[in-house]
Amino acid sequence: MHSLLLHLYTALLLLLNLSTAQNSSTSKSSNKIDFNVGVILDLASPDSPVGRIGMSCLSIARSDFYSLHPDYKTSLVFHIRDSNNSVVDAAAAALDLLQEVKVDAIIGPQQSTQVDFLMDLGERARVPIISFSATSPSLVPRNPFFVQTAQSDATQVQAIASIVEAFKWAQVVIVYEETEFGNGIIPSLSNSLQDAHVRVSYRSVFPKSATDDFIGKELYKMMAMQTRVFLVHTSQSLGKRVFLKARELGMMSEGYVWIVTSGLTDLFNLVDSDVVEAMQGVIGVRPLIPKSKEFESFASRWFRKFLLANENHTMIKPIEVSVFGLWAYDTFWALAMAAERVGNNITRVTKNGADVAHASPFATEVSETGPKILEALLKIKFPGLAGEFSLVNGQLEQTSYEIVNVVGRNERQVGTWAPSSGISKNLKSIIWPGDSTKEPKGWEIPVINGKKLRIGVPKKPGFNEFLKVEIDPKTNTSNVSGYYREVFDAVMNSLPYYVPYDYVPYPFFNSNGSKTGNYDNLVHEVSLQENYDGALGDITITATRSTYADFTLPYAEGGVASIVPVKYEDVNNIFTFLEPLTIELWLTMAVFYISTALAIWILANRTNVGSPAQHAGMVCYFPFFPGEGIEANLLCLILVTWAFVASLLNSTYTASLSSRITVARLRPMVTDVSQLVKNGHFVGCQEGSFLFDFLKTTLKFDEAKIKMFKSAEACEEALSLGSKNGGVSAYYDVMPHIKLLLSRNCGKYMIVGPIHRTDGFAFAFSKGSPLVADISRAIIQRIEDGTILEIEQRMTLGKECSEPETNSSPTSVTLRSFLVLFAITGCVTLTCLLVSLLRHLHTKRSFPQRISDFNSDVGFFVVSLREYFKPNKTSSLPRTADMQAEMDIM
Repeated sequence: MHSLLLHLYTALLLLLNLSTAQNSSTSKSSNKIDFNVGVILDLASPDSPVGRIGMSCLSIARSDFYSLHPDYKTSLVFHIRDSNNSVVDAAAAALDLLQEVKVDAIIGPQQSTQVDFLMDLGERARVPIISFSATSPSLVPRNPFFVQTAQSDATQVQAIASIVEAFKWAQVVIVYEETEFGNGIIPSLSNSLQDAHVRVSYRSVFPKSATDDFIGKELYKMMAMQTRVFLVHTSQSLGKRVFLKARELGMMSEGYVWIVTSGLTDLFNLVDSDVVEAMQGVIGVRPLIPKSKEFESFASRWFRKFLLANENHTMIKPIEVSVFGLWAYDTFWALAMAAERVGNNITRVTKNGADVAHASPFATEVSETGPKILEALLKIKFPGLAGEFSLVNGQLEQTSYEIVNVVGRNERQVGTWAPSSGISKNLKSIIWPGDSTKEPKGWEIPVINGKKLRIGVPKKPGFNEFLKVEIDPKTNTSNVSGYYREVFDAVMNSLPYYVPYDYVPYPFFNSNGSKTGNYDNLVHEVSLQENYDGALGDITITATRSTYADFTLPYAEGGVASIVPVKYEDVNNIFTFLEPLTIELWLTMAVFYISTALAIWILANRTNVGSPAQHAGMVCYFPFFPGEGIEANLLCLILVTWAFVASLLNSTYTASLSSRITVARLRPMVTDVSQLVKNGHFVGCQEGSFLFDFLKTTLKFDEAKIKMFKSAEACEEALSLGSKNGGVSAYYDVMPHIKLLLSRNCGKYMIVGPIHRTDGFAFAFSKGSPLVADISRAIIQRIEDGTILEIEQRMTLGKECSEPETNSSPTSVTLRSFLVLFAITGCVTLTCLLVSLLRHLHTKRSFPQRISDFNSDVGFFVVSLREYFKPNKTSSLPRTADMQAEMDIM
């Protein structure tokens, strides 16, 4: 039945051709100049309606054009040939038109593969080959006699790349057929995707005659990949079969993205209901057609004519006019205008026609009219039904595209793309495959037969503040909660693709309390991929674990520290009064006090002020009551200088002592962690972690001195007992747990010793897992945008508590603080004593003579010094005779 209908349609076209010939004779009788135009289209092909649509539009265009331009002196005469969806038949039809009919131009052929051969014949005969349906970008640059009056496929690749970029899909799979039509778009599409920073993860190439088995295997291969964005560029016949098979395999469900090029988008309304159902949620692009009165008039007339010609054809019931039909309509108008410009100059010249005919079956006459028509055609510009008709370098100028979404039987416009402004900013809501309104992420871990990613989580009796695993005894289901789970969910949700996963508990202990595993065992289980595909928790990256598993970037800080109990100082100690000053400062003060007192006594003795008992009293109380009753200048200078130093020392001591008595000070019970190893103290760590090996190998603790705890409560109890009472002197753990213990026990513990550097907590996956790089990037994004910090603040497990300060009270004042002052008072005291002595020696009458006598001995000087230190009871004048007598005796 279908074949009979096609033959009837072909017969109808032949009647049209006969009518065209009659018009030709009529035009000759009316003195019009005829231009013979060949038309080569697939008119009887059941797989492609483009030929039939194009032919009907050409017929209407001819009627409209000459009815609107009755005064034109030229007329285009059609000579129609059916290429039968074959390159060979298309070539035979072209040779017939060039050799027998001697056409001035050829409209067609329909397919890019056919054009690839025919345009060489056109160049040889110098006859333009004009195609409104061959869209391969590779055709135009290769032959000057080929004119592409359709939008090249290269013009739509930017629109497709903009869609992918707008939804931030990182990778795509290109599906295309292995023909000139399919291969021609690949270079342009790949470059546009690369400019949008989109990677082509796979290219799926289908032969034009691919079997259903081949299509199924290729689709299943793509289904097993992570990419879920597919760009389809095929003919209508192959595209229908691809989508039917994709629906059968479940690839038209939620999470998948299918984007089709304009060829499939434009012909969507000409496919049957099964294909329509299979393509639900597909995104497509097609040239944006401006609406006008002329367009509406043409569309109504074309619908009636096309439906009448195909009233018994159940597979073809178009809803709207195909853009290929509009391009065909505009093509005729442009060619008719070009013919009118050329006029009656249609003379032909044959060059060696007889010899060429014997030399090759492809020999043709060389047209003199063809180049003129081509030159005129390239200059034609007018507003056509499909938009502005303007040829640039032999092809239709790029126009805007509309983005449509297949919903039901209709293609709903959701946005537009323009060469100048790009994709529209606000796309309308899209119904994706699987009738989903959720925006696909474009990637997901392949889930075949319902399998999901299995994430191992440690189940243990204690240290569950960051990650807690509870098992419901009735349903035997696990409930995972805590900070680490929140971080993992946030990171996985930010991936550019969907990853289904389940949490699978990994028990560290049996129900009877016996140990069954630890973190190292969990990571090893991940590497085997038998029960776990990944793991989360307080898993520190270590060199050993990294040999059999891959880790993401850390999402929590690392580092190992130790905490020890603290104690308060006893302010009631009987020696507390000595602590404000250091022992060096105390000794220095004593020395200067005595030396200053001696200097005061000497000078006071010289001034004959008071008795020796009074001198001693004055020395004792003068630092606190400086300057009373002192008349000698030198004595006052020493006393004032010492009073200033004593006053500063007094105020400093008072302030420091007051602070020590009123402010309690904390001291760690262990100040040097190296003494723990030396003295054989017990230390503790979390059971199941890497810290046992760390303490043994890195910090050199005796294995027998390391105790492991299952919970924070047991650790706190051991610290309170101390190493001598069966507990521990220090507890080691990673920084997050250390901070938690400090916040829960404000003022009870403090960090002592260095923080040993280690990598932080990370998610573990099997070696070579493709998720590691993407999750690491997602972790960085979540750290930078503050998501992880927000989760940490929201899930704060204890009140904020600062670490106890070991220096909460002032330190002892050192000698260095008063060194300059002591130097000053010492210099002043020595200077005053020296001046007093020189004045005493100067008062001796014979002193100048004696000092100049080289033969004299030191006796006079010794006697003078002894005289100087004697109290002056009567007179301050020296007695020279007595001194001379004493010298004689000596």
